[in-house]
Amino acid sequence: MQKETVHIYTHEKHNHSPRKTKEKKKKEKKKEKKKKKKKREKKKKKKKKKKKQKKKKKKQNKKKKNQPPKSP
Repeated sequence: MQKETVHIYTHEKHNHSPRKTKEKKKKEKKKEKKKKKKKREKKKKKKKKKKKQKKKKKKQNKKKKNQPPKSP
């Protein structure tokens, strides 16, 4: 009688090289940072625009107030 050999295949999880994962994380972090920076810049721009509009409105109101009354 012949002895049967049983092969047990264990699926090993593919281990990515630590360097690769490190680089990937670094890239992701960079992307996130860029996104945050863009958001911040957008907010700043919006704030600046609002401020400018407010200033313009104030100036217009001042101009209106300082107009001499129209005499008939």
